[in-house]
Parts: sequence; C-alpha cells; structure tokens
Amino acid sequence: MRHNKKFNHLGRTSSHRKAMLANMACSLIKHKRIATTTAKAKALRGYIEPLLTKSKDDNTHSRRIVFSYLQNKEVVTELFRDVAQKIANRPGGYTRILKTGFRLGDAAEMCIIELVDYNENMLKTKEVKKATRTRRTSKKAVAPATEAAPAAEAKEEAAAE
Repeated sequence: MRHNKKFNHLGRTSSHRKAMLANMACSLIKHKRIATTTAKAKALRGYIEPLLTKSKDDNTHSRRIVFSYLQNKEVVTELFRDVAQKIANRPGGYTRILKTGFRLGDAAEMCIIELVDYNENMLKTKEVKKATRTRRTSKKAVAPATEAAPAAEAKEEAAAE
C-alpha cells in the first residue's frame, strides 16, 4: 500500500529517479525547453522550482546546495548567471507545461516543459485592435476615387509638359 506517499515514483528506483530528474533539470536549464511525458514534467517541476528559487540568492552555500542536486558545474554557472537574472522579480511559477498530445508508440501523454521567462511568444502582450465598422453606403469610397482621378490627370499633364 502507498499510504502517505505523495510524489510519483515514475516506475523507477530511488537512485534512478534522482539521476533522471537531475539530468532532465540540467537539460531544461541548458536548452530552456524540453519535450517529455506529462508525468515526468510534473515530477520535474517539483524538483527544479526549489532550485530556481535558491538560485536567486547567489552565495556559496546556495551554489553548493544546487550543485549537490545537479552535479554539473557548467549548468550551475548558467543557472546562477543567466537564469537567475531573468527570474529575479518572479515570486514563483518558473516553469510552464504545454500539453502536445499523445506519443505514437504507447499513447503516453506528451508535453513541453519550459522556463516561463524564456518564451518570447508568450511574453508579448497582445495588442487589441480597434474594431472598424463598415458602412453599407459607398459614399466615402466613391468620393476619394473621383478626387484622385483629376489629380492623377494633372500630374500626367505636368509630366508631359
């Protein structure tokens, strides 16, 4: 029975799960977006968000704690240098999970997990267009066309002279 066991074991042993989550976290920090199954993405979100929170406070102790989880010096450097600067103002929710459908082979639900501040398409605020009204009468459409015709004839005459 699984009484009081709150996290997904993902069908792996403890050491395998920790290694897999560490590798996925390194890939997410390095590439800013990875495609995986939804169950792994949800487990990764719970794994990486506390590390991203620790990276906001750049001191030796927090670097060592994050390194003990990730075990990759280049990724830790990138996390504290680049990623921490972008997420400095954000109070949490550093990742976004976008569901992409089902995998062809085994119908596992797939998704993309990404760092929120690195998706330029989602960051842009959508501009609201002013609604334009069309009129049924064509008075305004006819008037500029008749005014434009004599002006065009005058230009042609001036060019001919």
